[in-house]
Amino acid sequence: MTDKQAERQKKILEIVSQVNRIEVAKLAEMVGVSKVTLRSDLDQLEEKGIIGHEKGEVFPGSSDDINNRLTYHYDTKRKIAQAASTLVQDGEAVMIESGSCCAILAEALTVNRREIRIITNSAFIAAYIRRLPQARIVLLGGDYQNDAQVMVGPIARLCAQGFTVDKLFIGTDGFSENGFTGKDHLRAETVRDMAKQAREVIILTESEKFSKRGFAPLLPLHAVNTVITDSAIPAGAEARLAEKGVKVYKIPL
Repeated sequence: MTDKQAERQKKILEIVSQVNRIEVAKLAEMVGVSKVTLRSDLDQLEEKGIIGHEKGEVFPGSSDDINNRLTYHYDTKRKIAQAASTLVQDGEAVMIESGSCCAILAEALTVNRREIRIITNSAFIAAYIRRLPQARIVLLGGDYQNDAQVMVGPIARLCAQGFTVDKLFIGTDGFSENGFTGKDHLRAETVRDMAKQAREVIILTESEKFSKRGFAPLLPLHAVNTVITDSAIPAGAEARLAEKGVKVYKIPL
């Protein structure tokens, strides 16, 4: 994908996420391209499941949660993923858990790095990058959660134990003074199982997650090495992370 294509698709996602549904002709006008050029971008985005278009209208992807989350604050997530990709070297094997930032990271690593092996419990991520010729994916087995499109449970734990990596990238649903939290206890358990196999745990999240709180403990602060977020992170949360020795990288909004 060229830089111009990436910029066009970023603008498309920003517009669609704001208006929810828009006519193709109007969208082409707002993006500043012909309908022929726009349809090429729409086809690529629809193939990934991020958007849909029919009857001359464009709208967010299927009702699946992660597809919808990809369109929400897409540009911020893309910048977070790009920052995370700089931490990975050619030839490295990494674990990536499910999440919208993590999916964009998987794509960035596949496109911009060489011989990267991605070990994931996310069927969504495997499908998201499946058509990229450089993609090298190990998909962990387990009990399949349909909405999140992830594998969880004891089989996922056993599969994760077959690998040792330097880095695990994960998302989060919320934050408390004791650590990061999730909305699903089975996914949270699988994250902890994967974290045992990694030397470094890196959380990718938008700053707004620091104002939310899931009911399931995800990881305590001492188990997290790095957080990559945006510059709107609350000062109190940033201070708490620093107090516990967690490195924080902030991308500008």
